[in-house]
Amino acid sequence: MQTTSSEGGAYQGRRVALLTQHGKERVIAPVLGTALGCRVERVVGYDTDLLGTFTREISRSGTQLDAARNKARIGMELAGLPLGLASEGSFGPDPYTGMFPWNVEMIVWIDDTLGIEVVGVSSGKANFSHLLTANWEEVERFACAVGFPEHCLVVRPQQQEDARIRKGIADWKTLREVFLWACGEASNGCVFLETDTRADRNPTRMERIGQAAQDLARKLCSLCPICDAPGFQLAERVPGLPCEDCGAPTREARAEIHRCVRCGHQVTVERLEKAAAAGRCDRCNP
Repeated sequence: MQTTSSEGGAYQGRRVALLTQHGKERVIAPVLGTALGCRVERVVGYDTDLLGTFTREISRSGTQLDAARNKARIGMELAGLPLGLASEGSFGPDPYTGMFPWNVEMIVWIDDTLGIEVVGVSSGKANFSHLLTANWEEVERFACAVGFPEHCLVVRPQQQEDARIRKGIADWKTLREVFLWACGEASNGCVFLETDTRADRNPTRMERIGQAAQDLARKLCSLCPICDAPGFQLAERVPGLPCEDCGAPTREARAEIHRCVRCGHQVTVERLEKAAAAGRCDRCNP
């Protein structure tokens, strides 16, 4: 169905621009350098917070992927390179129960020489939490629960949208000082705390970015059997695997379609499983 790139492939020795101000090169560069032989080079000279902040001072325009593309393009322009990549994260409730914080990380790879774009993705539970309190003991319990000081904190007086903000709090002495400051500033005496979700202040998120880099590397190492371009990958799943009891088509995938991001060549691969469990059937288990 596909071939795998090896040493001396399309990106061996190539320079790749990575625009980041939050240390993401630490987990991205080693993965892609080992898998592709490329040189990921950190690009500076642009404040990526202007494209949106997790602490809500600046809203992100467009989708998560749009933001990653924008960052990659800016980095490519600043570095004068035809290859670039950038990552963007998002946080919200988990897609299964809606009860747990969830982090989705995307890394987009843009190759203007081949005219392709490939996206690596990883998602999972996040270290993303908040607390509104006027009590220092509650602050201590919250901080310990979210892995402080390895995971940094953000503090505001009064409520979560207050413009007065202290970020990157990374030690207990500073946290106590900022807590007292925020209490004094707040008309309600309360302090709003949340985990700092910038990559270099949140090891859990940084690990997720590394996993997205691994997904990207796997996709870039998968070559199209027709045009030999990197990024021959799963594009869609075809539903309709029959129920093991009644034989009716279910929403479970019966096949996967792998497609080239460059020439569009695709291959349909039937699943090895011949039937879906009755519990996955809308007729047997409505």
